[in-house]
Amino acid sequence: MGVYCPNVSLPTWACIALLCLYSQLVRKLGAMSSAATSPPSVDKVDGFSRKSVRKAKQKRSQSSSQFRSQGKPIELTPLPLLKDVPAQEQSDLFLKKLQQCCTLFDFMDTLSDLKMKEYKRSTLNELVDYVTVSRGYLTEQAYPEVVKMVSYNIFRTLPPSDSNEFDPEEDEPTLEASWPHLQLVYEFFIRFLESQEFQPSIAKKYIDQKFVLQLLELFDSEDPRERDYLKTVLHRIYGKFLGLRAFIRKQINNIFLRFVYETEHFNGVAELLEILGSIINGFALPLKAEHKQFLVKVLIPLHTVRSLSLFHAQLAYCIVQFLEKDPTLTEPVVRGLLKFWPKTCSQKEVMFLGELEEILDVIEPTQFVKIQEPLFKQISKCVCSPHFQVAERALYYWNNEYIMSLIEENSNVILPIMFASLYRISKEHWNPAIVALVYNVLKAFMEMNSTLFDELTATYKSDRQREKKKEKEREELWKKLEDLELKRGLRSDVIIPT
Repeated sequence: MGVYCPNVSLPTWACIALLCLYSQLVRKLGAMSSAATSPPSVDKVDGFSRKSVRKAKQKRSQSSSQFRSQGKPIELTPLPLLKDVPAQEQSDLFLKKLQQCCTLFDFMDTLSDLKMKEYKRSTLNELVDYVTVSRGYLTEQAYPEVVKMVSYNIFRTLPPSDSNEFDPEEDEPTLEASWPHLQLVYEFFIRFLESQEFQPSIAKKYIDQKFVLQLLELFDSEDPRERDYLKTVLHRIYGKFLGLRAFIRKQINNIFLRFVYETEHFNGVAELLEILGSIINGFALPLKAEHKQFLVKVLIPLHTVRSLSLFHAQLAYCIVQFLEKDPTLTEPVVRGLLKFWPKTCSQKEVMFLGELEEILDVIEPTQFVKIQEPLFKQISKCVCSPHFQVAERALYYWNNEYIMSLIEENSNVILPIMFASLYRISKEHWNPAIVALVYNVLKAFMEMNSTLFDELTATYKSDRQREKKKEKEREELWKKLEDLELKRGLRSDVIIPT
């Protein structure tokens, strides 16, 4: 028996098979079309906001390179608490617990090894408390085990940033996923270094240059919590190990030079500068040539990078510390800042002006005389800036009593440099607040040296009259030239009869 189709006669079983294939094809096509038309499930993003677009891309807030692939779950043998064993057995148990804490867990997998992760966390907590209150635990055998445990946990390749265009000022940092353990390791190591029983003569065999290099590399971590702990650790190492001090300074020097001239990216600049601030404070006098070179060749060029705002406060503190140690460095520092003065970034100009005020707060009058001319030529330009914040920050110098006393002592040099700019801005600046500040500065100058002020006023007005006269003569000359050209054009248009 067959089923009739137009122009074709097929058996019934063949028609049924064709109908089944046809229905499956229809179902697949329908599923594909619905998937194509349905919008993808994404978070709502404001298309006009640059930040919101970045946040939409940056969904991961945690990352970690502390990962070891395991074929099976990790098992740690539970050990008794240190307080529950006799005192003579505590040293051996302390070493066993340190060895157990060398085991690493994958924190990107939130469900794996939960019991063992918690066991390690409680063990680390116990070790922190033990090194804080116990005595006699720091045997010579403990030093390599402590350094080994710390090295296993903190030294790692840092995870890459979630975004290639990571902006520390706008984007959220990538946090370290293994922080529940990492924080306790750092806490333990700091307590270990601060312990009254700690002996640098034994520890220097294990905390060496290689250890310090690996520690400095970690300062590039995006996690600010880790950088804060690293700052404390490095400061303690610098204080305890005299033989490592020059090496640490040299490596920080290298990091800064690479940051300025090669990468312009390093997350821990502010923390390293903060450590340097306390190091500079402890420099012996007279300063060594290497310290002066570090100031001129490294710290001053740090002002040129785009991300200056992230560490400018710490950098300015280091500069001022140097000048308080050795006032003769004032001239090269100020001339260096003027050399790298920003031309197109108003925000950086405001920062430079703030730093210069800090320098002027500690400057000696003899050093001020050396830099007053180039300094106030730059301040004069800033006062004329159309950006009101730059002009305002420059004019605030006259609110500083010490700077005012220096200006008053040297008004015969400074007033002629500043007068023309101040007088012109008082008549032309668009911002009334700036005009009011300029009037106050002019009034202060008039009270300082009224005779010179009157002379400069008369000179300025005569110069302006001369300029206006020249401008008028120039306009008249152009008018004559235009009339002459017009007459020549008319003559050339006249047809001469033949």
